[in-house]
Amino acid sequence: MTMRIAIAGAGNVGRSIAQELIGNGHQVMLIERMPNQLRPERVPEAEWILADACEVSSLEEADVAGCDVVIAATGDDKANLVCSLLAKTEFAVSRVVARVNRAENEWLFTEQWGVDVSVSKPRLMAALVEEAVTVGDLVRLMTFRQGEANLVEITLPANAPYVGQPVRAVPMPRDSALVAILRGKRVLVPTPDDPLEAGDELIFICTAEVEDAVRAVVLGKAAEIG
Repeated sequence: MTMRIAIAGAGNVGRSIAQELIGNGHQVMLIERMPNQLRPERVPEAEWILADACEVSSLEEADVAGCDVVIAATGDDKANLVCSLLAKTEFAVSRVVARVNRAENEWLFTEQWGVDVSVSKPRLMAALVEEAVTVGDLVRLMTFRQGEANLVEITLPANAPYVGQPVRAVPMPRDSALVAILRGKRVLVPTPDDPLEAGDELIFICTAEVEDAVRAVVLGKAAEIG
């Protein structure tokens, strides 16, 4: 489905997001308040608007109410929060995604501020480092729906209880799902008959409440204590 998406902030991050979304067939509008950042030649397929995304009148002129998604991607957390709140409360945008620049501000990026999904660069970078070096433990990669669901990863050690067994043998806890297996350079969509191998990176979506249960099942009961 083609979506109309507004991105507040046309710096490196905003432009990169725009290029990715345009490449996926979506209509993208970049809103930038700094004239020196207005560079339509960098993403010519996007609609460019010189305006302040923290002003109701600017968002009205940009027809943000007609957008399916608003992404607050500036380098200023205060601006991202205000943009998110206006998009949700004044223009009833169904999905609002906000960039978190400073880790200490993460707690603010909730539904009370109109944020459906927050993306924290510090947390994501730390998670990617952990994911690259951690075997035999659960690493949280991303949070959705204000912490109601998480994308987590477990790299299987050789002594994990279900190594060599098919996916269907793993008794997954409620509110959890195995969504992908990364094996070498391959990305596998798991089927019940796929065998698990040592070194597999298992990607799950689950609620925060069952993360410990997922860890215990996949890695063995000893993981509950460790």
